[in-house]
Amino acid sequence: MKIALGADHGGVALKRFVHQHLEGKGHFVLNMGTDADGPVDYPDFAFKVATAVMTGEAERGIMICGSGVGACIASNKVPGVRAGLCHDTFSGHQGVEDDDMNVLCMGARVIGSQLAIEVIEAFVGARFSQEDRHVRRKNKVLAIEARFTGEQQP
Repeated sequence: MKIALGADHGGVALKRFVHQHLEGKGHFVLNMGTDADGPVDYPDFAFKVATAVMTGEAERGIMICGSGVGACIASNKVPGVRAGLCHDTFSGHQGVEDDDMNVLCMGARVIGSQLAIEVIEAFVGARFSQEDRHVRRKNKVLAIEARFTGEQQP
C-alpha cells in the first residue's frame, strides 16, 4: 500500500519508528516530513499528508503529532479526507470498515510505539465494508462536505 506519513516535532520520533516498520512490511511510504526535532507546525504536515490522500498520490495517510488532536482537525479540513484519531486497535479498523477513514491520526505523547504499530496494522489491514448502512452514512458525510465546497454529492 502507498502511505503518506507525516509528523510534527512532537511525533517525529514515533514517525521514524513507524516509517521503518511500514517499509519492512513492504509498503511504499511517502515521507511528508518533518524529519527534524525542532519546533514546527502540525497543520503544515497534516496538509501534506491529507493532500496526498485527496489527490490519490497515496491510498492512505498517517499523521502523528503530540496528542493527535491537532493533526486530526487539520487533516479533516481537506476535502475527501476522513481522518480519525485512534489510540486503540478497534477504532483503527472500525474507522475504515464502517466510516471509510483514510487518514489515521495518533498522538505520540499518548500512545506507545508498540501499540501504535498494532493500531496501524489494524488500519492498514481494514477495508470499507460497503454495507448499505455504512455507504448511506458515508454519503451523508460527503453531502455535508459538499454543502461547503460546492462539489456534487454522490
